[in-house]
Amino acid sequence: MKYLIMIQINPTAKQMWDSMSAEEQAAGYQEHGVVREAMAASGELIVGEALADVSLSKRITVKDGTVMTTDGPFAEVKEYLAGFYLVDCENIDRAIEHAARLPEAEHGLIEVRPVLDLT
Repeated sequence: MKYLIMIQINPTAKQMWDSMSAEEQAAGYQEHGVVREAMAASGELIVGEALADVSLSKRITVKDGTVMTTDGPFAEVKEYLAGFYLVDCENIDRAIEHAARLPEAEHGLIEVRPVLDLT
């Protein structure tokens, strides 16, 4: 079954990240690399990506056939998606094992959600 491991970020976590040295940030990326390689080696990783800053996002709505966009960030959002891994695991417990190894898990900023099979 497929699961989406969502890495969230909030203003406190972003401030903490921004205050880290380049070496500390590199170590965080390296931790992600280790987890990513383990998921790939087990054949469970489908894809994983880091996302650009939320200020670069656009919110899309369509009214009466007209497409409208709003620039981010969106004030009502306290946490936003910073990156993700899409995995295909035997069960949610296995996806949680992977998620728990990510550095952001120490701050409660990881969500694991089953992907619906709409076929």
